[in-house]
Parts: sequence; structure tokens; C-alpha cells
Amino acid sequence: MTALDGQDGLETQFAQWRRYVQRRPELQQSDAEELEDHLRGSVDSLVAAGLHPDEAFLVAVKRMGSLDDLSREFAREHSERLWKQLVLTGEPDSPVADTWPRRDLSAMVVCAAGAAVSVKVPALFGLTFDDDSTFYATNFSLFALPWLAAFLAWRRHATKALIGVLLVLFALGAVAANAYPLTGDSQSVVLTGIHLPIALWFVVGLAYVADDLRAPRRRMDFIRFTGEWVVYYVLIALGGGVLMAFMFGTFRAIGIYPETFVSEWLLPCGVAAAVVVAGWLVEAKQSVVENIAPVLTRLFTPLFAAVLLAFLVALVVTSDGIDVDREALILFNLLLVVVLGLLLYSISARDPLAPPGLFDRLQLALVVSALVIDVLVLLEITGRITEYGATPNKAAALGENVILLANLAWSAWLLLGLVRRRTPFATLERWQTNYLPVYAVWAWIVVLIFPPLFDYL
Repeated sequence: MTALDGQDGLETQFAQWRRYVQRRPELQQSDAEELEDHLRGSVDSLVAAGLHPDEAFLVAVKRMGSLDDLSREFAREHSERLWKQLVLTGEPDSPVADTWPRRDLSAMVVCAAGAAVSVKVPALFGLTFDDDSTFYATNFSLFALPWLAAFLAWRRHATKALIGVLLVLFALGAVAANAYPLTGDSQSVVLTGIHLPIALWFVVGLAYVADDLRAPRRRMDFIRFTGEWVVYYVLIALGGGVLMAFMFGTFRAIGIYPETFVSEWLLPCGVAAAVVVAGWLVEAKQSVVENIAPVLTRLFTPLFAAVLLAFLVALVVTSDGIDVDREALILFNLLLVVVLGLLLYSISARDPLAPPGLFDRLQLALVVSALVIDVLVLLEITGRITEYGATPNKAAALGENVILLANLAWSAWLLLGLVRRRTPFATLERWQTNYLPVYAVWAWIVVLIFPPLFDYL
């Protein structure tokens, strides 16, 4: 990187800092200018001492003494990992190290309790888990995700108009899950059970970005939130499994058998409440989780790349086609979604100023392998539809693979440009954040249009 590039990057950092400071209502223009002069002086001194301009800027913010609170808030809003490592950690009085504010804890408890109660409300109308499994399979996301969205909207001080939009979208999801005359063995029931949570998760994302709806940065923050939420939810699920095992063992030792309580109360209510609790934990402990999730991404990216390459080699050697039955369709689509998830989260956790390295090349290999598999699956699905006709499952799989194909193809091209140092990382990041609404739109299409389109098959 040339000295001119370093200076341009430094001015970008100053511009970001200036925009943030100017949004502070308690600071006058003269105060903002004084802060910037102070910051520039510190940066100049550190650069003269031998630091790279970007490093000097971050260290200067860290050293602003009485302005530490403002610096920490700036770091939390601009959630790149390097900011958090340099500014949010290591402070004994840091808000991250302290107990999460009681008002947020209280809001989480209320929303988690609401999710738990929502699961049991249908029982008041005679709907049970054993006899009405189809109802719970299609509606379960409606019990928990609205409460998570409520918690996030409350934290982001969402406007009344946005709250109204959230309510309308969740109501639309409830109509889609219950208005159509679907039977238990209908393919549309399965598709709704899979795609409605996806559609509603993007509604949660709308609540998450309520403070800045149009900012690509906030969409990337939601991708980080999603990955970290999964990590925490899995940890909570593992802990809950241990808890239920101990409950079974200890109560049985005294002649009490808690199977009914666990299956009808503890498990469903705990699953729903944990959705909100995991979201609260991500918000409260971001600096801790971000040390875990990127490590998992870096661990599984090369492993998945090796598995996909081995699959393609075996496919060529054996000359056998892909047998795309229902289970295989689910498996391949799940595999492609996992690859996309690894790509998205690794992008969200990457230092945007870092030069391309080995991990970027591994990502390129992973995406190209997934792209080839996607093309093969698409050809097989198209052939099956041409020969036997369309079904809801095949049509949904076809659409999803087309959407993934477009994303993977352009992502591969951008990653190739990044590795060759011809495409800036920001272009790849912007492509992914701008593509997110495509997934949401397709999920709503499957939930709302597919059932009547295929005569509720």
C-alpha cells in the first residue's frame, strides 16, 4: 500500500468519526472541530513515531482520555472487529464488562415470558402438540420471533410507522400459516414450515436496523447478529438438554416422572423463550461472541471446501449423475445455504482493510465448488420437472437454487477480483447486503403464493 493509499484511508476514518460526532446533539460544531483537532494531533504524533496511519488513528481514539465514553459508543456503532478489540476491551469500567442495564434486562424478561406464554395460548382452544402437530409446525416461528422483534425495536427506538409495518408483516405471516386449507401430508405445509421462519427472520432484521434502515453497514451488522444468535442459541439448547437430563434423573429417584411437564411445558416454552434470550445475549455480549463465531467460520470453511471438492472429484470419477429425490434436494439445498452462511459471516467478520490472503482463496474455492454443485442440481431439477411435471417441492427448490446461483456466481467473480487485488472488499460486502431482500421476497412468495398456485398440494 502506498503512502497516498494510507492517507486516503486515514481521511476516510476521520470522515467517519466526524459524521458520528456531528450527530451527537450535546456537541456544538465548535466542540466537534476541537475534538477532531485533538485527534489529528494525536494521529500525527503516532505516525511520526512509526505507526501505520490506520493503526495510529485507532490508537489515538483509544487514548482520548476523558472522551473514552464517546469513543466506546463510536466503536459499538461501527462494529468492525478491530474497533471492538481496540476500543471496547480492556476497560475495567467499560459498559461491555458491566452488567447489562436493568431496563434492557427487564425488557428481555418481558419479551421472553411473552414468547413462552404464546406457545401455550393455543392450548386454551384445545390445540395440543400431539394432536395438532401441523398447526405448531407452521406457527411456531410466530410464537417467538415477534417477541424478539419487539425487543430489538424497543432497543432501537423504532418509529411508530416502522412498528406498524412490523405488525402488518407478522399478521401476514399468521394469515399465510393458517388461512389456507392445507392437510398434514401436504407439501405446502412443509414448505410453509421452512420458509415462514425465514421470511419472519427478515422481519426481525427490519427491527434490528430500525435506527438506520438504508445503511448497508446495518444490514451487515444484522448478518453478524444472525451468526452470533445461532451460536448462543445452540449453547442455550445444549445447556437446556443437560438441565432436562438432570431433571429426569433426580425426580425419578424420588418417584416423580416429569415427562408430561417437560414435553408440554418446559421444552416448548424454553425453546420459544430462548429465541429472545439469545438475541439479548448477542446485544449484551457482542465483544465476547465475536471471538467465537469467526473462529468457527475459519475452522469450517476449509473443511466444507475439502468436502465439496472431494464430492466433485468423486462425481467425475464415477460418472454417476446426482439422484435428486426429495431427501437429496433438502440435503443439497441445506449444503448450499450453509456455504452461503459461511461466506456471509466470514465477510462480516473480516477486517475490511486487510490485504487478500490464504483464507480468501479458500473462500473462493468453497464458493466455486458450491457453484458447480448448484449448476448440476439445477440441471437435474429442470430435467425432472420437464419429465414428470412441477410440484411445490421441486418448484421451490428450483427457485432457491436459481437465487443461490446468482449470488454464488457473482460472489465468485468478486472474490476472484479480491484475490487478484482488482476488486475492493467493500464491493463484495455491498453485493451481499444488497442481495438480502431477494431471499426475503422469495420466502414470502413460497409462503403466500405457492399453496394456491399448486391447489394446496
